[in-house]
Amino acid sequence: MGMRIVDPDRERPPEIAGLPLLDRVEASAGECGAVLRLPFDARSRSRLRARLADGREVAVVLPRGTVLRHGTVIAGAELRVRVEAADEDVLEVRADTALGLLRAAYHLGNRHVPVQVLADRLVLGYDPVLADMLVGLGATLRRTWAPFEPEGGAYGHGH
Repeated sequence: MGMRIVDPDRERPPEIAGLPLLDRVEASAGECGAVLRLPFDARSRSRLRARLADGREVAVVLPRGTVLRHGTVIAGAELRVRVEAADEDVLEVRADTALGLLRAAYHLGNRHVPVQVLADRLVLGYDPVLADMLVGLGATLRRTWAPFEPEGGAYGHGH
């Protein structure tokens, strides 16, 4: 028996076949009947099977490169769904001086690490190797669970 290749731009892969399809990003927020809480990694994927806050399963199939930001509304299958950033395991990075925080940001950027930039701290997904590096640079770290909304990048959309 030969292997069949599914074209995700034309067909629904078997793991999402039969699920309500959310396939477009709405321009305005407005009223939504459902909520989808996802960590950043899942919000960065253009195709996934997900469970709404009310327990219903849906298929999300969006154009490649789409990153869902907190508050984005996606729609399809007679559903309008508000995307929320789920709490995830993150490191808050602080430094005694602005220069210390800039050094930390430089070294994280040099490693292409997604980083959320706030007025007094940086936030990144927990990684023990990066934590050791940051402590070595003199940063103060706090591991916590919180929504993670990293910068979109110089050529991306969003922040």
